[in-house]
Amino acid sequence: MAQYELISGIEIDAELKAFIEAEALPGTGLDPTEFWRGLSALIRDLTPENRRLLRRREQLQAQIDSRNESLGGHIPSPAEEEEFLREIGYLVDPPAPFTIGTDKIDPEVALIAGPQLVVPMSNARYALNAANARWGSLYDALYGTDAMGDRPSAAGYDPDRGARVIAWGRDLLDRIAPLAEGSHADVGSYRIEQDRLMTDRGGLADPSLLAGWREGAILLRHHNLHLEIVLHPDHPIARQDKAGVADILLESAITAIMDCEDSVAAVDAAEKVGVYRNWLGLMKGDLSARFAKSGHSVERRLDSDRVYKAPGGTSLTLKGRALLFVRNVGHLMANPMMRIGGEDVQEGLADAVFTSLIALHDLNGARANSSTGSIYIVKPKMHGPEEAAFADRLFARTEDLLGLARCTIKVGVMDEERRTSVNLAAVIEAVRHRIVFINTGFLDRTGDEIHTSTKLAPMIRKGEMKSAAWLKAYEDNNVDVGLACGFHGRAQIGKGMWAIPDRMADMLAQKVAHPLAAASTAWVPSPTAATLHALHYHEVDVAARQQEIAGRAPARLADMLTIPVAAGRNWSADEVREELDNNVQGILGYVVRWIDQGVGCSKVPDIHDVGLMEDRATCRISSQHVANWLHHDIVDRDAVEQALVRMAKVVDRQNEGDPAYRPMAADPGSSIAFQAARALILDGEAQPSGYTEPVLHAHRLLLKAAE
Repeated sequence: MAQYELISGIEIDAELKAFIEAEALPGTGLDPTEFWRGLSALIRDLTPENRRLLRRREQLQAQIDSRNESLGGHIPSPAEEEEFLREIGYLVDPPAPFTIGTDKIDPEVALIAGPQLVVPMSNARYALNAANARWGSLYDALYGTDAMGDRPSAAGYDPDRGARVIAWGRDLLDRIAPLAEGSHADVGSYRIEQDRLMTDRGGLADPSLLAGWREGAILLRHHNLHLEIVLHPDHPIARQDKAGVADILLESAITAIMDCEDSVAAVDAAEKVGVYRNWLGLMKGDLSARFAKSGHSVERRLDSDRVYKAPGGTSLTLKGRALLFVRNVGHLMANPMMRIGGEDVQEGLADAVFTSLIALHDLNGARANSSTGSIYIVKPKMHGPEEAAFADRLFARTEDLLGLARCTIKVGVMDEERRTSVNLAAVIEAVRHRIVFINTGFLDRTGDEIHTSTKLAPMIRKGEMKSAAWLKAYEDNNVDVGLACGFHGRAQIGKGMWAIPDRMADMLAQKVAHPLAAASTAWVPSPTAATLHALHYHEVDVAARQQEIAGRAPARLADMLTIPVAAGRNWSADEVREELDNNVQGILGYVVRWIDQGVGCSKVPDIHDVGLMEDRATCRISSQHVANWLHHDIVDRDAVEQALVRMAKVVDRQNEGDPAYRPMAADPGSSIAFQAARALILDGEAQPSGYTEPVLHAHRLLLKAAE
């Protein structure tokens, strides 16, 4: 049972209070009494507005549901949909043309196009891996994955495969740093001579690509990204290489999002303190994690910066770590870590204050994260400009509480709700002086697309959504609006996650589409994926691509308002069962880890045993899709119940090697995880915006209370 202390009118969980006063506040210069007084005032002032905005969501959805049910199966044209949405205030007039005014933006955000790694901040090891993923080994990424078309043997080092990796690396050098004559494949030695990179085959065609050097390393810069040729002739790999090259290191995860939200299961003060403590370790620079690897105990810490000599007799220091964002929770959920008037405090209010408080340790210290003195917060799941304006007020109040200059807190806006997508320019305008990022979260966006119009008609199959008209228009609109608002050279335009971490060859073939779409960053699930995705930013000059894209006709609102209903479809019984089983298996596989083990994001085997990165966004799609088909009698309740039991057996089999796993199929009634998955579907239509959080949080709290 949680213990609370009443301070300045709010009840604060004792564990949270102890963490803040003993660990987070010392070193910030803030007085604990004044801090709690200011926090209490912020919560009392902003909670009514937060709750009003949530009621507004419900009112708009009720109007949409009522209208769609009244249509009697008629599918509105985009023009009809636009007229109705304007009438109810869901769609607002776009603002007059403007340019964002954000200042003090770090170059990793404003000027460098490259991968963005997203990790749950509840896991210290993952957080450290992500922060240290600024630099990655190309040789390891190629050798250890299927990136070259096949996977490595488990029988030990394969010299032929090693030779293929070396050849691949030389080909990369030929493409991004060609020699004036000949090929890097023929080079027998590299050296620095009179501030120029020279080889036994001559110098670079463009000498300006040389950025620096240090003992055993030559640094190149291309498309504002760096790569390092590692020279260690005695290294086992270098002995296989006539030029003595041991590796090629790529600047990889330029930025990383430390996630408090979609990939995290934190339902009470104890779990939130764990998340906040890891963020504190990152901001103070002392986070560490010890784990077993290959039979040995390994301790991981944050990497140091990298120092080089540079042409002209100067020195060059490059960040050894990714620039870190922190993703707060959205406006919806409350958390029992604090209470006001006997009710749990809105979690987004607490996250804004506590993550910013902790970031003071970076701002007041060595500024190892932000050299400009900024705090970068990603704000997810906002619905329209009114909610973005509320986030702006929340951050302003947080700045006042912490003694920060206005707009020290920067905001990244997730474009992942339909009401935000169709009003994107107005959303950006509401935070125009602190925005540094827009990102198409296509997974949550698909879930909201389904939920918003769920009473209209059955939706197309989940796999068909990727080719639906609304989705392409939504992705294009994000870029078009961002560029029109002045993001070029000032803020990130981002794209979504590669969700199949074991299929790097497919990622190399497909994810180049993101920089080609003029996105300056895109999400990856691992450091290895970041290193391989970095290759795409050498292939595509994103800054030039944005200038090309800026001249095209913008995406059409009419296409975004083309609802993906399955008009005239008559699926076979096998097709319906296949879709149902696929959705239900994914829900169960994800939820059982979330509820039973508190794992908010993991690689979950799909129905074909292919590992997919699953989080609440993917769960939202699957649960909303089944709920939609259930509403329209494509499936009935009995079919859903049978699929749940049938797929529970599959998930039990897939997890039988996990000693912490609790089987579901033998006694579904006693499995809280099974009941949570069931509720996500059968009660899915009634969930706010189709979100999974209310059901997941309630069931995990139920399990924790029973333990």
